[in-house]
Amino acid sequence: MPLAPPDAGRGAAPSLIAWPESLNPYLDLDQSIAGLPSPAMQAGHYRDLIQSVSHALERAFADDVPADDLVHGRAAFVDRLLRHIWADTGLMEQSEIGLFAVGGYGRGELLPASDVDLLLLTPDAATENQQGSIAEFLRRLWDSGLHVGHSVRTLDECISEATRDITVVTNLMEARRLDGSDALFSTLMEAIGPDRIWPSREFFAAKLTEQSRRHQKFGDTAYRLEPNVKDGPGGLRDIQMIGWVSKRHLGARRMSDLVRHGFLTEDEYRELKAGQSYLWRIRFALHTLTGRAEERLLFDQQVALARICHFSDEDNNLAVEQFMQGYYRVVMNLERLNEMLLQHYRECILHADDTCVPEPINDRFQVRLNFVEVRHDAVFREYPPALLEIFLLCAQHPQIEGVRAATIRLIRQHRHLIDDAFRHDPICRNLFMQILREPRGVTQQLRRMNRYGILAAYLPAFGSIVGRMQYDLFHVYTVDEHTLMVLRNVRRFSLAQVAGDSPRYHEIFNAQPKPELLYLGALFHDIGKGRGGDHSHIGSVEAEDFCKLHGLSDTDGELVSWLVRNHLLMSMTAQRKDISDPEIVHEFAQLVGTQLHLDSLYLLTIADIRATNPELWNAWRETLLADLYAATTHELARGLDTSRDHTAIITAVQQESLSRLLRLDFSAETAQKLWGDLSDDYFLRHSADEVAWHTAAILENEERPVIRIRRTTERGGSEIFIYAHNTTHLFAHITSALDGLGLDIVDARITTARHGWVLDSFMVLEGDGTTVDDGFRAQEIVHRLRTTLTQLNRPPEQVRRRMPRRLKHFDIPPRISFSHDAPRHWTALGIDTNDRPGLLSAVSQAMADHGVRIHNAKISTIGEQASDVFYVTTMDGDPIDDPAAQESIRTAMIDALHALDHHAPKTSAL
Repeated sequence: MPLAPPDAGRGAAPSLIAWPESLNPYLDLDQSIAGLPSPAMQAGHYRDLIQSVSHALERAFADDVPADDLVHGRAAFVDRLLRHIWADTGLMEQSEIGLFAVGGYGRGELLPASDVDLLLLTPDAATENQQGSIAEFLRRLWDSGLHVGHSVRTLDECISEATRDITVVTNLMEARRLDGSDALFSTLMEAIGPDRIWPSREFFAAKLTEQSRRHQKFGDTAYRLEPNVKDGPGGLRDIQMIGWVSKRHLGARRMSDLVRHGFLTEDEYRELKAGQSYLWRIRFALHTLTGRAEERLLFDQQVALARICHFSDEDNNLAVEQFMQGYYRVVMNLERLNEMLLQHYRECILHADDTCVPEPINDRFQVRLNFVEVRHDAVFREYPPALLEIFLLCAQHPQIEGVRAATIRLIRQHRHLIDDAFRHDPICRNLFMQILREPRGVTQQLRRMNRYGILAAYLPAFGSIVGRMQYDLFHVYTVDEHTLMVLRNVRRFSLAQVAGDSPRYHEIFNAQPKPELLYLGALFHDIGKGRGGDHSHIGSVEAEDFCKLHGLSDTDGELVSWLVRNHLLMSMTAQRKDISDPEIVHEFAQLVGTQLHLDSLYLLTIADIRATNPELWNAWRETLLADLYAATTHELARGLDTSRDHTAIITAVQQESLSRLLRLDFSAETAQKLWGDLSDDYFLRHSADEVAWHTAAILENEERPVIRIRRTTERGGSEIFIYAHNTTHLFAHITSALDGLGLDIVDARITTARHGWVLDSFMVLEGDGTTVDDGFRAQEIVHRLRTTLTQLNRPPEQVRRRMPRRLKHFDIPPRISFSHDAPRHWTALGIDTNDRPGLLSAVSQAMADHGVRIHNAKISTIGEQASDVFYVTTMDGDPIDDPAAQESIRTAMIDALHALDHHAPKTSAL
């Protein structure tokens, strides 16, 4: 039977959300509710109805019904369902109890998997009968499948909790009465008002701190690889923050009230509402796709959402990248609005009683309470260069903490004045260069310019990378955010107090005659991305044009353009080539040419890697770059035309190694006898420290094989040294064992002695980028390797580690290349493919099966991509230059990778 008319004779009507008319074609809500039996003793009745409503909303979503209607429609349905269950359990007759919607549900916002937040309020402690009815009510909600978050409190308990906890009073501010006592609801609302607890000044300060801490959890950026739609900067929580403060301070019940109060313009209100609707739509899809309250845009959801939103792949612009760029631009705009409104509230809440006389800076600007503002509203219209001047003034006056809200609005309203005439104005060019030349505040002001849209307007090429993401695991930020982080990192090299344990960077930076050139290199290094072709070349042309336009000398412009064109040169050389080879260093030095170019590229490379993905920077990469820098500095100092004397290098390494060994009581004769079985190449590729350590390990141990590990080396990782009899699949067995231990192999050097034994040196790191602990962990590794080397007659052990969740969403077709390594008459066999557990073992086993001998390996993993180079020959020591042999090896390696994927342990999408 249908419900009786609600609240008959019980005071004011409840505050129920209206069912949107746009949803009527998909569901007749009144008829559906009326069709429920009363009492509905079977939970299945409720579950069936919830499922039918969910399906109706999903159909409406697919037909592009506005997200606002979907969100409010679900709340409207739950309102009526709860009142039905409330009546079924007899609570309608107990009018002294109140049923209130709180939190997001109180605002009338429910997504498919959102919690239904409820408060059941009693004037005093609930009676036994009331407790039974409440328990039955809640049981039916849970049995129906609703996601319920509830609290049962007395009025005094509720007021006490609200007084103590800012989150409680925030949830209660959103309360709506669904059923029960109207008087109790009124009493509660009065008791938690700003005249009783949490006055607007205290409330705002607390919520400001809360938002700051929340943003810090996400690195103070919304532009991460897998952003959080709800809690991340620029997300829905930032919009709610505006609403909470507005309610507390202004008594506003809806966002549109901010227009009436003069805090928002009509255009800004529409932007805010459009942004909220956009995020609601994404969140609706996330909940529907995952079947849970998922708030993160994970990789697989990003791809699915791009498809749902009708994006398709284009040349140099994947569908998912287009979708995510749209997302990032929306949240950036919401961040701007959030900043402006919160600044408004700072001025009218925190500083309402502060009286001060503005301090003029010039005819256009003044400082009030440490915030800069225009002296009249026509400043930007009458003098457009002021759109840049304000940021220069902020950099020149450290006491300026920010920009006042009204001035932020004026900046946004006058961005259209930045056109070609503005960009060619010598005054504007000079202002922009002055900002870059300021001794402080460069990063802060460029970030502020980006937030306000000025940087993209002044540099249209920069505007094309705003919000642009790259669908990989190497770049964890959008291109614009990454660019500004690179610039920040470069800038930090100038500060002795943040040089930390790397004063070398500070010293090199201080030797820069014009730091602004390095800043420009950082600003332009990725500006060409997303336009097809080589982004380094595109960016170098943009940088060259900028330098000419801004009056830089040809020499300065050439340096900036060179840095942009070659910003990947040093990292690729260090990570993908054997920099222990003097010829590689000489070739790199010739490309660099001068110490100034080397210094600038070194600093830019470090800043770039650190800003690309914090997890990529470790002691190993730092040491690689430092070694290449030191070797190239030496090469430049001795002259690029001076021929290399390999004999002198080998002699120097042997003499230093011998000196170390003699101090350890080893005889020169035994060391030199061992060295007589080694090629010259061994001494060119290893340092004196490494040669001495290897030699001592072999000479002091009669037991074979020899296995040693040391944590701290000159190369910035943990070195594992193995001296064993050479067998066909030795490398495959060792790499399989190390992979199974969860170690990342970052470098491998293989030396075959003349008597058939090999000296294998592996540089490894733990999965988190740290070195291996000297204690139990080192013993575990040695034990596993020793066991492995006693079982070489068996196939290499299969790696059982699961593939990390993120890696499974990337499919990089294997690319295998062959090239000639002239100095050693080896063949460089390169492989680029998805990184995965067991990769090295699988490909090295395939090579061994086809008669390939590995002499050296350069292992490089960047994000989701493994980019490894093996220096190989035939078993007879000849280069592999026969095309048929190369094709056979290539096919075998690809087959091995396919087999590896086929037998990989399954992993959860989470």
